[in-house]
Amino acid sequence: MNRIQIADTTLCSQGSAYSFKEKLAIARQLESLHVDVIELPPIAGGKTDTLLVRTISTFAKESILSVAAGIGKESIDLAAEALSNAAYARIRIELPLSAVGMEYTAHKKPAAMLEWIGTAVAMAAEKCSDVEFCAVDATRADSAYLKQALAAAVKAGAHSISLCDSTGEMLPDDFAAFVAEATEGIRVPVGVRCDNQNGLAAAQAILAVRRGVACVKTDVSGNTVPLETFATMVKNCGNTYGFESRLRYTQMKRIIKQINWVADKSKDTAAAVLSTADEAIHLDAKDDKDAVITAAVKLGYDLSEEDQSKVYEEFCRVAEKKTVGAKELDAIIASVALQVPATYTLENYVINTGNVLAASAQITLNHNGKVVAGINTGDGPIDAAFRTIEQIIGQHFEVDDFQIQSVTEGRGAMGSTLIKLRSGGKVYSGNGISTDIIGASIRAYLSAVNKIVYEEA
Repeated sequence: MNRIQIADTTLCSQGSAYSFKEKLAIARQLESLHVDVIELPPIAGGKTDTLLVRTISTFAKESILSVAAGIGKESIDLAAEALSNAAYARIRIELPLSAVGMEYTAHKKPAAMLEWIGTAVAMAAEKCSDVEFCAVDATRADSAYLKQALAAAVKAGAHSISLCDSTGEMLPDDFAAFVAEATEGIRVPVGVRCDNQNGLAAAQAILAVRRGVACVKTDVSGNTVPLETFATMVKNCGNTYGFESRLRYTQMKRIIKQINWVADKSKDTAAAVLSTADEAIHLDAKDDKDAVITAAVKLGYDLSEEDQSKVYEEFCRVAEKKTVGAKELDAIIASVALQVPATYTLENYVINTGNVLAASAQITLNHNGKVVAGINTGDGPIDAAFRTIEQIIGQHFEVDDFQIQSVTEGRGAMGSTLIKLRSGGKVYSGNGISTDIIGASIRAYLSAVNKIVYEEA
């Protein structure tokens, strides 16, 4: 009987939405369910992320703890340090292998990426007895180059490899054949991660298992293989097709229900906080500067003295005509505060969308005089545009808030967008205005990104 490993990615795909306590609760439930691997994102939050991994290590004695790394030497060092007390530790080297991913996410040419794969895997293997290499966009990579990269990872000391279909473009049988062909001759266990935007991830995974795949990456309620669906398929079909897992099936529904309860509770809490902030802010012309700045702090902004003066001046102008609530104050801050030189400016963009194809965005930016471009897909045209910008910049930002409203009337109305991005615990807002609401959204996003880049520099 072939035993399938289950690597759960819930804390990677949705971890930023949970509090520290909620992450620990979810990890405990996954450990009690007997998933083989609990995957965690890169150590990006300094001491907090390291503390999370070390705390989970105190009770995760059966599951492997896997922390992502690979973009730089520091990420590998941080992952190894965080995992130092884990009973079963794994460093996951996650790197893009498509032409676009290498160029705009990792900023490396193909030859340099091959060299870095060998270096990164070898460095991780020196620090950890279990190293996994993940091709995060394997289905978009050149087939010959993909084989070279996998061979380089294994030669450097990778104990397992994983191929990811991050676009959901392949049907299940084609994906299974793709994995079998790409890993022919590979002598280490092979895993897969499949995007579930078409609802076919579980089918892709189970067919890949029938072609020799040893590990499947799942998620309780995210965008990859649904844990409960896949586990049920293994339970019901395992005797017939010769595979099994070590999951506690009798406890599965109860445990997944508890994890979903934590997720729903987290969403309700976030919504309540936003609602409370919106209800609590009611400013008018009688309010002084201290009251306005206190309200800005409540919304998450940390303004310099210069920006405080600018915000208060603009507030006084607006307050003469209307009461200022949370949304109005957001717009004021976005339009007059934190204005910085533009590191990134928009050159052009092309959006493709419809009801029979996935939305995609092709965007060209000017980065300090150098033209850079990217292409990506998303859940709608605006999401596709934001993902493309992140791909170009090579950094992901948490969207704290996003608002669209009309500022003029008629068919040619001007649309205004306000976006709030969170980076390093601080909120940065951007504002964009255009008759094209997608264009306004892109400009708002770039406005916020420029503020982040400027301050971090």
